[in-house]
Amino acid sequence: MAGGARVDILNKIDLIVPHGQFIAITGASGSGKTTLLGLIAGLDSPSQGEILIDGQNITKFNEDELADLRGQRFGFIFQSFNLIPTLTAIENVVLAAELNQTANAFEKSSDLLNSVGLGKRVNHYPAQLSGGEQQRLALARAFVNEPDIILADEPTGNLDSKNGEHILELILELHRTQKTTIVMVTHEAHIAEKTERILRMADGQIIEDSLIKPATPQNAE
Repeated sequence: MAGGARVDILNKIDLIVPHGQFIAITGASGSGKTTLLGLIAGLDSPSQGEILIDGQNITKFNEDELADLRGQRFGFIFQSFNLIPTLTAIENVVLAAELNQTANAFEKSSDLLNSVGLGKRVNHYPAQLSGGEQQRLALARAFVNEPDIILADEPTGNLDSKNGEHILELILELHRTQKTTIVMVTHEAHIAEKTERILRMADGQIIEDSLIKPATPQNAE
């Protein structure tokens, strides 16, 4: 409600995401991009309609079931990194793995940090890393549990063009090797064009759905 009047943030959204597809969601500020991500993750609840993950209607889940779903199935990449400042790079990633009871947490974390070019920075704290390095650390944390789905909210938004391109290349490489479904919000057209499918939103609706490349697997999320 706003000033006593109902405000619909999203309206008539009908979206199917095949397993393994990399989607970019674009649109002006206030178009509903981040709200859509929040609904997919079960962080927000729709006033009507259903959200299905592999046939499971998560709108019927309780908070504990949603927390388990996010821990087991999702990885998150934020524009503001959301790193724990009192933990080193390796500790940030290991903690994410241990919270999900991932086997060989330290080894997997080390391997991922090496793969994103932070092998020599594992004992540095976030404040000792550049913006690009912090986002690479956030990538390692998001992928360490080999999630089925990555939700990325403006992952290049706080970076200069060079670092933004580097982060995108790392996301593309991790997507290729781990076959992860990725739904990414971005306002940068050249970033969106490197994904497999672009959704354009306006006024809470999807007004354009363009397939850039075919998704390989065909199982719907």
